[in-house]
Amino acid sequence: MESNGTYTFTMLFEPAEEGGYVVTCPALPGLVAEGDTMEEARRMAEDALRGYLESLLEDGLSIPPDKTPTTEPVEIALAS
Repeated sequence: MESNGTYTFTMLFEPAEEGGYVVTCPALPGLVAEGDTMEEARRMAEDALRGYLESLLEDGLSIPPDKTPTTEPVEIALAS
């Protein structure tokens, strides 16, 4: 398999209930990584991303474009 260049994807790092971080990628469904620290989560995300993209290329599929989620806080008040 030939390298097709460098790819950049937006990854979401969310604190896990049990500690550490869970990492997902909006553009790549099913890609999930986790780590006990932000540094470990980033390493695991890089490994997962590399494997995901290599798998797409090996299967003859194209690499999708990145999706950057729009985030905006929404505040509501609930009656008690």
